[in-house]
Amino acid sequence: MAPPPPLTPLIFLGGAVLLGGVTALWVYYDRRDRRWQDAERRKVTFHCIRCDTIHAELVGTETAVCPQCGQVNARLKF
Repeated sequence: MAPPPPLTPLIFLGGAVLLGGVTALWVYYDRRDRRWQDAERRKVTFHCIRCDTIHAELVGTETAVCPQCGQVNARLKF
């Protein structure tokens, strides 16, 4: 009767595949979250002079309509 083949290479291969899968998921979700956070961070702040509401719009916008009262406002400059 022949001895069974060693399981060490199979265990190593399975661990490597599992570690590679976890690493790939980590990289994917990290990049996705970073893109979302960068988009959220790149906004311009507006202050409505009529209803005193503060709201934000995308970068590159010089004027924006207040979502609450409809007043057109210029962007805040610090």
